[in-house]
Amino acid sequence: MSDPRQATDSVQALTAAVEAFVAEREWEPFHDVKNLAIALSVEAGELLEHVQWRGGAEIEAALAEDPDRRRRFEGELGDVFMCLLGLCARMNVDPGEALLRKLEETARKYPVDRSRGKAAKYSELDGPSGD
Repeated sequence: MSDPRQATDSVQALTAAVEAFVAEREWEPFHDVKNLAIALSVEAGELLEHVQWRGGAEIEAALAEDPDRRRRFEGELGDVFMCLLGLCARMNVDPGEALLRKLEETARKYPVDRSRGKAAKYSELDGPSGD
């Protein structure tokens, strides 16, 4: 696996692109924390509309077989990511660093030897807790 810290540079570049997009349109007054958090939730809801009432295999097959459906799905993913990066920028949070910290924290809660192949919450895994 490559160094995940290198990937944070790419995320920072994407965050800067979102900030520039917003600045060009003078949307900063509208992109406060509350509105960005709401927008993130709304866009995530729109993403969910593409999978509602379908099974996992059915969704994957539909996205693989229908280029227009996949394009719309990817568009919703882009909206979610744009809102997330905008929120991170507004809060002065490095999204790459936040993710890496969260992965480290989650790795402690879900050690490989206790969680591999299991969908259980960390408190339901056998053995000592990673807390």
